[in-house]
Amino acid sequence: MSTTLTKEAPRPVEEPVLRKPPARKRLVPYWLLLPGILWLLVFFALPLVYQASTSVQTGSLEQGFQVTWHFRTYADAFAEYRPQLLRSLLYAGTATALCLLLGYPLAYLIAFKAGRWRNLLLVLVIAPFFTSFLIRTLAWKTILADDSVVVGALNALHVLDVTSWLGLTEGERVLATPMAVVCGLTYNFLPFMILPLYTSLERIDGRLHEAAQDLYASPATTFRKVTFPLSMPGVVSGTLLTFIPASGDYVNAELLGSTDTKMIGNVIQSQFLRVLDYPTAAALSFILMAIVLFMVTVYIRKAGTEDLV
Repeated sequence: MSTTLTKEAPRPVEEPVLRKPPARKRLVPYWLLLPGILWLLVFFALPLVYQASTSVQTGSLEQGFQVTWHFRTYADAFAEYRPQLLRSLLYAGTATALCLLLGYPLAYLIAFKAGRWRNLLLVLVIAPFFTSFLIRTLAWKTILADDSVVVGALNALHVLDVTSWLGLTEGERVLATPMAVVCGLTYNFLPFMILPLYTSLERIDGRLHEAAQDLYASPATTFRKVTFPLSMPGVVSGTLLTFIPASGDYVNAELLGSTDTKMIGNVIQSQFLRVLDYPTAAALSFILMAIVLFMVTVYIRKAGTEDLV
């Protein structure tokens, strides 16, 4: 008795039908974005438009200001306050460089060498944020006072002789000098440098370092070829987070500096609150914003990375 096996014809594979989600579900992401968009419009875009209109007004507080499209305010403000503007960029750039030199080794230590002390060190990094910006800056007036231990030690080591020759201090005095302002900026913005650097370094796969050692690379070569290039997003983010607010800061120059160390933020604050020249203050704000935006754009392109942490 024989049996015949018959093969069934293969069934055609049905392609899945992609159905569009209901219109209500498609609108969910936009509804979630709506609060943030409204926040930006109300507290960023509208004030920016208002300041732009203020910068082209003429008049006085008693007679009122009117939009006359007086763009000459920009040229006059830049010509008159160019020293303060250049000084602000110089102080901010110096403080940013110091933050990078101080923050990178500390971030490297926390990321790779801290072990069980990592969380404690991170808390110590953000500990200054537990007090107000004003109190932290006022503390530096005591640290850099003429009779303080720090200034006495610098005098004993003849460090102030060198800084005085460079024009950073005046004789044996540190307070009310460019050095005091830069020290305040460096201290206040150092956490903004350390945290992005730590985040970038912590993401680096440790096996890359092991591979470099297997290839007989020295520690210096490993750092130059592996660690530092992979940490560039943190370097870029940290320098931006430090330089941008430092360039417009006025608290450190007001409390730690003198009339010869005023930054552009001090001029803008004075024009708004004391002189009551609103068009000049608004024009200076936009000039500073344009210069910083240009510098940031060039810097990001030169850095060769847009993967910011």
